[in-house]
Amino acid sequence: MREAAFVKQNKDKWATFESALSNKTKIAPDVLSDLYIEITDHLSYAKTFYPKSNTEFFLNSLASQAHQKIYKTKKEPKNRIIGFWKTEFPTMFFAHQRELLIAFLVFAFFTAVGAFSAANEGDFVRSILGDGYVNMTLENIANDDPMAVYKDMGEFNMFLGITINNIKVALFAFVYGILLGIGTLYIMMQNAIMLGSFQYFFYEKGLLWESARTIWIHGTIEISVIIIAGCAGLVLANGILFPGTYSRLESFKRGIINGLKVMLSTVPFFIIAGFLEGFVTRHTEMPDWLAILIITASLALILFYYVVYPRQLNKKANL
Repeated sequence: MREAAFVKQNKDKWATFESALSNKTKIAPDVLSDLYIEITDHLSYAKTFYPKSNTEFFLNSLASQAHQKIYKTKKEPKNRIIGFWKTEFPTMFFAHQRELLIAFLVFAFFTAVGAFSAANEGDFVRSILGDGYVNMTLENIANDDPMAVYKDMGEFNMFLGITINNIKVALFAFVYGILLGIGTLYIMMQNAIMLGSFQYFFYEKGLLWESARTIWIHGTIEISVIIIAGCAGLVLANGILFPGTYSRLESFKRGIINGLKVMLSTVPFFIIAGFLEGFVTRHTEMPDWLAILIITASLALILFYYVVYPRQLNKKANL
């Protein structure tokens, strides 16, 4: 990369870091520390490819000024756990909105594929959901209780089983990111096609609204967080495929760390989804307005925490 292109690509980060050092901009210590690591990586790159240049001199001066300031001001928050969900993760996640969008679009596309395939291939639903599940659901429909599957198991056992299973699926979506993202996309494709064919099955039986108002009570958070787990897998893959100015090993390490942070952020949401499926979804007699309220509130929570809030923190940091 030419020196001019390198400077153009990274000058905004350097300016932000320089502004923070001179106290013109307030940045959280953890963010400042991450920027410092990035500046030192850039310095190493400049020493290798642009030795004795103005770029090397500038970055060396910047890194030297930063060292003492960072390690004097960086303090461990009193409550590390709250700090992670309140500031550390949302601040970091702002940089991965693109991966989140890609994960969402992939999931939406294959959900449509699942519905289309179910509409045009008679045995497709059985091949995806299995004969046992389809036959059981048809029997429930005949008994005027199409959502009876959510009442068959004890509340706590269902909550525990569903939560563990969902976390396992999410972990696979993340870990398979190491296969250059292909494994992550495959896991998402599987779950999306299943969702699409599942919803079309009820649509075909004239029960789309009955199924949607019941399933999405827990499914809004459950499906959203599976998409976010897919995002974590893409973050990992991105660290391998696109190292930028980092060494590939350093980029891979950062991809793992950031992907793990994304995964950790999903745990409370999977617990909420499991609780809703185990204790709330089974109450199919609840009024429509209450089901709609739960679904809307769940969607608002996900959109706020993973889309709106990171943008708010980023905007505030750059004021």
